[in-house]
Amino acid sequence: MENTAQPIDQIIIIGLDKGSPDFSYSMDELRELAAANHMEVLDQLIQPLDRPNAATYFGKGKVEELANLAAALNATTIVANDELSPSQIKNLTDATKVRVIDRTALILEIFAQRAKSKEAKIQVEIAQLQYRLPRLRTASNITLDQQSGGGAGMSNRGAGETQMELDRRVIKRHISHLRNELKEIQRSEDTKRVQRDKSQIPTAALVGYTNAGKSTIMNQFVNRYGISADKQVFEKDMLFATLDTSVRQLTFNDQKRFLLSDTVGFVSKLPTTLVEAFKSTLAEAAHADLLIQVIDYSDPHYKEMMATTEKTLAQIGITDIPMIYVFNKADRTEFEYPLMEGEDRVIISARDDDSIDLLEQVIRRHLFKDYVTTTLLIPFTDGQVVSYLNEHCNILNTSYEADGTKLEVEIANADLPRFEQYMVVD
Repeated sequence: MENTAQPIDQIIIIGLDKGSPDFSYSMDELRELAAANHMEVLDQLIQPLDRPNAATYFGKGKVEELANLAAALNATTIVANDELSPSQIKNLTDATKVRVIDRTALILEIFAQRAKSKEAKIQVEIAQLQYRLPRLRTASNITLDQQSGGGAGMSNRGAGETQMELDRRVIKRHISHLRNELKEIQRSEDTKRVQRDKSQIPTAALVGYTNAGKSTIMNQFVNRYGISADKQVFEKDMLFATLDTSVRQLTFNDQKRFLLSDTVGFVSKLPTTLVEAFKSTLAEAAHADLLIQVIDYSDPHYKEMMATTEKTLAQIGITDIPMIYVFNKADRTEFEYPLMEGEDRVIISARDDDSIDLLEQVIRRHLFKDYVTTTLLIPFTDGQVVSYLNEHCNILNTSYEADGTKLEVEIANADLPRFEQYMVVD
């Protein structure tokens, strides 16, 4: 039987050490991104340099060393830790005789593989086309009217349109078409969101670095409080396991309901085009009542990951929303868990039941802080009101009086006006 498995890309990762304290971390992350893209890292080459060489990224001697290393290892691809200019990619490719891509292109490749929904696929394609636009090869710079020829005695006047200019125009037109498609999808999502807002169900959004454990936490809550276990989201121990935002309605045992969304993860140096494209995917976070930032506490660079998350949220305009910090994967550390630190920091392991219990308490305290306890006396003729309250509210006590059903009920402050006529005044 013929083996149709795709060969693994053999790569060398390269980077400029400009003295940044997180340089080593960014190279480690580049290695993980490569693994997420089914690439095998054979070696890495680093050059301490204040700024990249405008023509070749590395200096001349280092480029020669890179070419020799690529030949010796039979590398198929070189991946740079920074975004390269079109000329840098071309010159490095010419010098090394292997494919050269940058960090942005690598992330775009991963996103293209992982996109499942129509919305995510369109967002990724827009980002890919925007990345490609300034990188159209000048080799095709032959004018179309020269190619079209002409009869004897005819002269080609005017600058003409180069193949590259035509390609650029076609790409821009396609981007415009995709953006219109995306707007239609977003209108549909906005309509759903408006309906959810009208229901006045509080909302929480899981945000954070990729592979911090957001989907694991989501699935733990779905298992406990979801409509069905079939509503679980995809989870895997890898970068960017999922790109789609998932929203699930959850109902606690005391009938308190809320919506929990699992959003796409972040990574350092996330391409600007992707940040822009995924604004709509992160709209659930932008409209949330509570943000739950999930942090991989076992990673020595977790503080940098937190900084990246908050920087990315600010980039897409998500500010001034209450946030709790969930330091996850504590089972891989020496720290005690589950543990509450202050009002908004909790140390947990997402696969530990006691940890999920503690996280539930924190979420409740933030999402349902405006709930009040009141007593309602509902005439027997309004039995449908009693049914509604039993289904949607936490009933603390029920008694049957001569003139109706008396309920001590825990209810959202915003819902009180709906039941004002039944309120018992002491």
